[in-house]
Amino acid sequence: MNAVRTRRTPAFADLPTLPDRDERHAWDVWGRDDELGTVNLIGPEQRLAAARTVRTGEMVQLTLPLDEPDPGLFDERTCYTHVVDDTGAGHDDRLDGFYLQGSSQWDGLRHIRAGRHGYWGGRSEQDLTDTDVLGIDRWAAHGLGGRGVLLDVAGHLAARGTPLRCDLPVEITTTVLDEVARAQGTTFESGDVLVVRTGWTEWYRELPAAERARMRGSIGAGFACPGLESTKDMARHLWDHEFAAVAVDNPGVEVFPIDRAKGFLHRRLIPLQGMPLGELWHLRRLADACAERGGHEFLLVSGVLPLPRGVGSPANAHAVL
Repeated sequence: MNAVRTRRTPAFADLPTLPDRDERHAWDVWGRDDELGTVNLIGPEQRLAAARTVRTGEMVQLTLPLDEPDPGLFDERTCYTHVVDDTGAGHDDRLDGFYLQGSSQWDGLRHIRAGRHGYWGGRSEQDLTDTDVLGIDRWAAHGLGGRGVLLDVAGHLAARGTPLRCDLPVEITTTVLDEVARAQGTTFESGDVLVVRTGWTEWYRELPAAERARMRGSIGAGFACPGLESTKDMARHLWDHEFAAVAVDNPGVEVFPIDRAKGFLHRRLIPLQGMPLGELWHLRRLADACAERGGHEFLLVSGVLPLPRGVGSPANAHAVL
């Protein structure tokens, strides 16, 4: 994986650490009042560069239907009820009990805090109470889309005869990411959205209904799946490549179960680095299309909901090839 040629942010090693923890934060890179995080790395220049990757204009959906995964893995994230009302002119409809992070989604900057050190920028719970600060509508207003780059980890490992087991806690290390990038001939630019395929969503969809039902509510209770390693080295790797966001096709970006000795990647990336995390994306069609055309970069567009105080959003993501 090639290093970024011209840095736009301090190197990870130069970021300050929290007062009483050996964890680095980027709260001063764009100022303590910033509400975008690494989305700041996507601007007109990056969008124009992304547009230049388009060859055929084919559009590939990167997200699951809103009622999948079916059933969901979190007990509290039940599936919505779709209500269709008859009107004199036709129909209206609404979704009752709709969890914005129930399907293919983005985790926003209100989603998780770094313990008592707070949310992005060091904000406290009080800072978020009765305010719109860090709402996901900030990303919607700026636009979360630019040059996407796929690392097809599942395809690469299968081709070399060591396919990923989607029911095992296989760590995808920085070394594996580098290996896949080299094999694909993939290089990166500042502001890229990194998209990583493990094959989990396609594997889950093919399981018998009874087996999927047994997995409901299993997060934190025996659930296992491959994902990014949760170490500081992975946080450094993603920051130093200046990725604007990271999206993976598994339930939580990082490997499950969490190894507490290595830490929780969510707590490093969201509140300390301000990095959007995409989960449960569906990437098989994208992987096939990228392999066919011999290139893994594309224009990524994601319709984040303009929801004030929003914690997360359906990804509504497409690749334009």
